[in-house]
Amino acid sequence: MLKEILIVEGKADVAAVNRAIEAECITTGGFKFTRRTLENIAAAYKKRGIIILTDPDSAGENIRKFLSKKFPNAKHAYIPRDEATANDDIGVEQASPESIRKALSKVRTLEINPREEFTAAEMIDFKLAGSTDSSKLRDKVGAALGIGYGNVKTFVRRLNNYGVTREEFLVTLKNILSEE
Repeated sequence: MLKEILIVEGKADVAAVNRAIEAECITTGGFKFTRRTLENIAAAYKKRGIIILTDPDSAGENIRKFLSKKFPNAKHAYIPRDEATANDDIGVEQASPESIRKALSKVRTLEINPREEFTAAEMIDFKLAGSTDSSKLRDKVGAALGIGYGNVKTFVRRLNNYGVTREEFLVTLKNILSEE
């Protein structure tokens, strides 16, 4: 049983999580948070901690941002877009049990005082911006680091906010490039 409580968007996400692990979940019902839902999340946050596991799409990202502001010490798990896409739909409910377990094994916490270790400008040097396959490469690196997919600005913010070290980043990038 997972110690923290997972915050997911809907009932189908809960079913997918339950196929992967034993965990208690709270559903947000999309972005229409009721007062009761927020109270339940707040209680879970104080008692056991929470892990935010939203869909890897813009709606899921908006929910994650909203919850991150309210619950700054929440943990975050990301399922890569390609592992959460099936039947022309994207979401936690589309992910395999293995993908959910893998995302939960790479949980990250936002740093209270984010560093400025990485810049958008240097992403060009790493071929993570400005190249034909930059988006695919960012997706792979983000999945391997457990920070999810994002455009360059979001990707750099996550590298800095989730405490990714330069060494961890370079080793991950090297491993991914050597696989291609």
